[in-house]
Amino acid sequence: MSDERFHWYQQPVPTGEYSFMQLASLVEDVVTAAQRWVDVYGVGPFYVLPARGPATVTYRGETTELELKIAVSQAGPLQIELIEQVSDGPSVYRDVYGPGESGLHHLCTVAKDYDEAVAHYTGLGFEFVAEQDAPGIGRVGYVDTVDDFGFITEIVEWSEPFLTLLSKTARVCATWDGSDPVRLMRPTGGYDVPEASPSAT
Repeated sequence: MSDERFHWYQQPVPTGEYSFMQLASLVEDVVTAAQRWVDVYGVGPFYVLPARGPATVTYRGETTELELKIAVSQAGPLQIELIEQVSDGPSVYRDVYGPGESGLHHLCTVAKDYDEAVAHYTGLGFEFVAEQDAPGIGRVGYVDTVDDFGFITEIVEWSEPFLTLLSKTARVCATWDGSDPVRLMRPTGGYDVPEASPSAT
């Protein structure tokens, strides 16, 4: 498979305060969903991140625990994020889809002034639903824009480590040769390939 298709509109980092840089879907199984993206759209490789255990999240004013499995890839200027909720209970994800349901969940922006961005949305009457302090990234917030647009809006606090991570993924995906389309990342480095996951070459 030629890698020319992976260069369209490629850019290493998002630009503009309210530019969308990520499209995220809630899925039943991140590995299966990632392979489907590869097969249908030619997007890849997908990095399936190792589970870190439950994260502490503020959800509708209450502190709760939330555990997710996540896979990411880059399609031109957009990061593709696939999310599988492992833990039970309410969440910003369950606000949109029940157990066993899948679909587009949120679009993400990166804000240089996180507090100002939150104020922008809440000042327009949108509810600030959930927030967490993500290790190595910064604050991540979720605004309920479903009634107006059909999806949640995610705000990520601008940070150099996060932008460096985005750039690294974008560079790999821009020159991907179709090999190892789904990569199960090891906590200690490197990756494994799922069984029965064919190469896209």
